[in-house]
Amino acid sequence: MKKQILAGLFLLSAGMIQAQDRFPENQLSINAFRNPSIGLEYHRKQISIHGGYYVTNFESNITTEFLKAGLSYWFLPWGKQAVPSSFYAGSSYLRGLTRDYKDQNAVAFEAGARWVIWKGLNFRLGVIALAAEGKSLKINPTPSIGYSIKF
Repeated sequence: MKKQILAGLFLLSAGMIQAQDRFPENQLSINAFRNPSIGLEYHRKQISIHGGYYVTNFESNITTEFLKAGLSYWFLPWGKQAVPSSFYAGSSYLRGLTRDYKDQNAVAFEAGARWVIWKGLNFRLGVIALAAEGKSLKINPTPSIGYSIKF
């Protein structure tokens, strides 16, 4: 029984490692709305770096704005497109522009999935946890639509 479990774990691990090779060598994403921000994201295989303008509503009808930059790790790709759908996890630095966060530093951790709908057009759905000194932890959904170009 132990040998079967070990063999199964080995095959699963080998499949996951091999699947990671499906990420393009280089890609550039133009992101709209919240995830990771309204801006640009450069992917090098499984790692991406992003920067842009991030808006969120911690309270109904009250928009808070930030500048945002960070790193993401992409894993478990699926689908047959040149840019595969996949899961991601990342962290970011944010600088508040408005409201209670004006001129404050914050950090965020996020996770979710990206579905490639057609060619490079993709939809993301995730969740973000944002923390800043003197503020309570904020957790929000992070939907987005974007377009990725493989090069």
